[in-house]
Amino acid sequence: MAAVIRMHPMLLQLTLTSFVFLSCLRNGNAGITSTFIRSEYPSVDIPLDNKVFAVPKGHNAPQQVHITQGDYDGKAVIISWVTPDEPGTSKVQYGTSENGYELSAEGIVTNYTFYKYKSGYIHHCLVDGLEHDTKYYYKIGSGDSSREFWFTTPPKIGPNSRYTFGIIGDLGQTFNSLSTLEHYMQSKGQAVLFLGDLSYADRYQYNEVGLRWDTWGRFVEQSTAYQPWIWSAGNHEIEFMPYLGEVTPFKSYLQRYATPYLASKSSNPLWYAIRRASAHIIVLSSYSPFVKYTPQWRWLEEELKRVDREKTPWLIVLMHVPIYNSNDAHYMEGESMRVVFESWFVHYKVDVIFAGHVHAYERSYRISNIHYNITSGDQNPIPDNSAPVYITVGDGGNQEGLAGRFRDPQPDYSAFREAAYGHSTLEIINRTHALYHWNRNDDGKKIATDAFVLHNQYWGMNRRRRKLKKHYVRKSLEQIAIY
Repeated sequence: MAAVIRMHPMLLQLTLTSFVFLSCLRNGNAGITSTFIRSEYPSVDIPLDNKVFAVPKGHNAPQQVHITQGDYDGKAVIISWVTPDEPGTSKVQYGTSENGYELSAEGIVTNYTFYKYKSGYIHHCLVDGLEHDTKYYYKIGSGDSSREFWFTTPPKIGPNSRYTFGIIGDLGQTFNSLSTLEHYMQSKGQAVLFLGDLSYADRYQYNEVGLRWDTWGRFVEQSTAYQPWIWSAGNHEIEFMPYLGEVTPFKSYLQRYATPYLASKSSNPLWYAIRRASAHIIVLSSYSPFVKYTPQWRWLEEELKRVDREKTPWLIVLMHVPIYNSNDAHYMEGESMRVVFESWFVHYKVDVIFAGHVHAYERSYRISNIHYNITSGDQNPIPDNSAPVYITVGDGGNQEGLAGRFRDPQPDYSAFREAAYGHSTLEIINRTHALYHWNRNDDGKKIATDAFVLHNQYWGMNRRRRKLKKHYVRKSLEQIAIY
C-alpha cells in the first residue's frame, strides 16, 4: 500500500499538466491533431567547427564512445570507441570506485572502407559479470590520451523493478538534433530506446558519408558514453550506393554499432532482444526479410515464447517503420509487417510498440486489424484491449525536416498527433503501470505535450494474478487515461 501512496503526487501532477491531451479508448472517436506550428531551428547540419564535434585532445585519443547492453539480462555492456590514427589498445579498465580500476577486459579492433574513405580503428569490448544496480567507472585509451567515463547497471530483473527509458528516433546532427539530445539529458532517462536513422550520413556523397558517421559519433558521445543506447536500424543505415561501388546494406552501421544479438539466439545483429529491469524489449528490422519462415520471422516466433511476464511484465517492441500512421509521409509503408506480425502482438499482449521513420509524433489507441482479409470486409482497425499502443517518435531533429501533412480527417485509431521535434520518456513504476511523456522542443524549451498512464497488458488484464484492490487506483487514476 505504501508504494502506491508514494505515487500519488506524481500522478496528480500528471493529471494537472496534461489532462487536455488525454483521451480514452472508450470514446471511440478520433483524438487530437495539434495545431502547434513550430518556429524551427535551422534544419541543416551543425557546422563542423561547432564544439559538439570537437576531437578529444591527445594523440590517438579515443572518440565516438558509446555503450549498449551486452547480454540478455543487463549484467554486461559493450563499450565501443574509435581511435583515429592507430589501433592502440582495446582494453577497458573498470571498477566501482572513481580512479580505482581494479578490473579489465580485452576487446577487438576492426576498420572498414567506404568508397575511398577509410575509417578509424573501431574497438568493441564486452564487459560482463557486472553487478546489478551498480555504478561503474571505466577508462579507455593509454597515457595522456586516455579518457574516463562511467555508467550504472540496471536493477535486477524483476516484476517491480522501476526504470525510466528515453525514446528517440531519426536524430541526425542538426540544431534540432542538439535540442532534442540536450532536453533528453535533462530528463531522468536511464537508457535510450533508439528507433533508427542515426547520423543521416547517407545524405552526403563520396568520402563525406564516412566523415558524417564520425561527426555523429562525437556529437552523441555526451550521452552514449554514460548510458546504454539500445540500437535499431532505419532506412538511412542501409547505404546502398552502387554509384560508389557500395552495395553491402548496413555496412557502416554494423561496423560501428554492436548489439548483443547472440544472447537472444538471433542470427543477425539487426534483430535481437534484451531484458532490462522489468521490461522485455524486442528490436525488429523493418528492412530485413520478415515474412513467414525467414530468419527474423522464425526468431521472433521463438523469442515471444521466451517472454516471462511474471519476471518482465512489460513487453516493448521497437521498429523503424510504424505499423499505424496517419501522416502522408510514409503512409501505409508498415502494412506488410502489420499483416505478418500484428496477430502475434495481440496474442502476446505487447504493451507498446515504438517506431520512427515519420518525422512527426503520433500516438494510437489500443486497436487492431487482425480480422481483416480480402473477403471479410472488416477492413478498418477496431478497439482491442489486447492490442498494443502504437507510438511514432520520428521527430529527433533530422535534416529532412518535419512531416507536417497529416491525413484528414484524423482516423479513429489516432489519439494524438503533432508535427514537431522532441523525445519521449517511459517511466515504469511497477508491474501494473507506467508513466509516458512526449516532450516537444519548443524554441529551445522542453514542453511536456502528450502524456498518459500506460496500464500493463498482462497484469492489468489478468486480475487473478494482479490481486490489486480497486481502491488502490480509483482515487488516483479516475481522471487519467489508462491504456
